[in-house]
Order: sequence, then C-alpha cells, then structure tokens
Amino acid sequence: MMHSHLPHTDIVGYYQFITFRTFDSTDSFLQKLFMEEKENSKKQLTADLHLDESQQGAYLHGEVLSYLNDFIINKNQELYQLVAFCIMPNHVHLLIKTLMPLATMMNIFKGISAKEINNIMNRKGTFWAQSYYDKAIRDQKHFDVVYNYIKNNPSKLIETNTTTPRFYGIYEE
Repeated sequence: MMHSHLPHTDIVGYYQFITFRTFDSTDSFLQKLFMEEKENSKKQLTADLHLDESQQGAYLHGEVLSYLNDFIINKNQELYQLVAFCIMPNHVHLLIKTLMPLATMMNIFKGISAKEINNIMNRKGTFWAQSYYDKAIRDQKHFDVVYNYIKNNPSKLIETNTTTPRFYGIYEE
C-alpha cells in the first residue's frame, strides 16, 4: 500500500507484486491522488501510469541501473524467490514469493541498495521512498496479468544508451 498507515499483506510464502519508488518521485499530482477516496488498486494504476511518464526522481539508469539489476538477481533465494522484475527510471516492480516477512525484506533490500546507489551517485541521504505498494497474488490469472504488466512496462521507454535490460523474468531465460 502507498500509505504507511494502511496494512500490508504480509504472509511468508505468498506471491507478491511490489512497487517502490525513489524518494523524490512524488509530485503534487501523486500527493493529491493519494489523498483521494479511491480504491487502492485504482490509485496504484493511476500512480504507475504517471510514474512511467514522469522524470521526477529518475535516477535508475546507467551504472545505477546496472547495479540494481545485478542486486535484485543476486538477492534471489536470500531475500525472496524472484519471478520477475522491471526497473523503470524512478520506480521498480517486483513479482516475488516471500521467504520472510515483507517489511523485513523491504527494509533489508532498500537499506543495502540505497547505500550502494548513494555511493555510485556520490551522494548521501534518503534514496528510496519510505512507503511501498504490495498486492498479494490471488490466483493464476492475477499472476499472469502482473507478470505481463512487469514484462511489458519497460517497452514504454525510449532509450538509446543502455545495454542493461530493464526486465528480467524466469520464463524468459
């Protein structure tokens, strides 16, 4: 969920769709959106579409993209069972099976990766937004929809200067 006061679905062994973003990717449009009385899944879809088009907080490219790509793959079986991910310029989507409580996994993931990304960027301070969105996968149809969303999300980008893929999926190896 995007607000820290909303409950997360936190059952070890469940497949989860997780979205998290850079600390300054939120602009006034998203701040207003999260204040609205809308269903969370509708808010998340609107937020994802906005983040896909926004350059706000777009740090996930070049050496940072390469590091994060390797980090996500290297943490497979340690923090989660990885199914798929995509790295957009200002946010990340994961489809995983949890191996530990989600809050613990996200704290470890964000903490380690933020420290290294800050080193790469020669900066200090917060890198990831505190909140994240999570959605437990309900069934095979939901799993397929999420997998395909993650797979197709990077195709919205027009990039000419990257050799690091923005998508990884176990069914694409």
